[in-house]
Order: sequence, then structure tokens, then C-alpha cells
Amino acid sequence: MPSPTTSLAKATSFPALDPKLATKLAAALDESADTTIFVNGTALQLPDTAHSALIEVLHRMSRGDEVSISTVESLLNTSQAAQMAGISPSYLRKLTDSGVIPVEYRGTHRRIRPAAIEAWLETREHPQEGNAE
Repeated sequence: MPSPTTSLAKATSFPALDPKLATKLAAALDESADTTIFVNGTALQLPDTAHSALIEVLHRMSRGDEVSISTVESLLNTSQAAQMAGISPSYLRKLTDSGVIPVEYRGTHRRIRPAAIEAWLETREHPQEGNAE
């Protein structure tokens, strides 16, 4: 099965650092091979992936760059979404056309978020829950 396409979702930007702080930070980063953070009084050493991401962000900020962070979210084509839902691609297209399953378009191509398929499947497993009087 082909891999899902990706979509940038929810980006947040952060301004560049003050030049004096940026210089101190750049010097500290050049000396560091690991990163330990304190959260609610607890010291945590970041795993390699988080360390690399954080160091990259801090290096860019220390150079005076504004930094933007976003999440990458998977989007499925109709065949992938239909396979995930256990239905035919033509039935899936009918569900997207009627608005039952939300769809995004990339040009003329439909793209469906896995969460939309999961939500639709959940409504099928538990129809009208909470509506009993």
C-alpha cells in the first residue's frame, strides 16, 4: 500500500532571541551533547530525537532567526481510507460527497484524515449512544 501523504497543520512561530542571550545560548549549545530539562521540579534527560529537534530550534534562535514549528499530519487517499474503513472506494466517495466523512482536496484529489475514518467507524460501532431516554 502506498504511504500516506502529509499535510502541514497548526504552525506556531516564535521570535528571534535577544542578541546578548543568543550569544550565551550559542556558546552553551556548542559545548552540550545532551539536554536535561526541569519540569515541575523533575529533571528529565531528553531522548535523542527530542534533543536534536530542540537543539536545532535553539541554534536557529541563537542566530537571530524567527522559528516556526508545525506538526505533520498524515492524509490518506480514497483507496487507503477505504481500506482502513473496510469499505469500497466507491462507497467511501459517496460518504465524502454527502459530508458524512470530511474530506480535503489537493487539486482534484481527495485526502482524508485517519482521525475522520476512526470517528466514522466509532459512530458505526456505537450508533446513537446517549440518546436513550
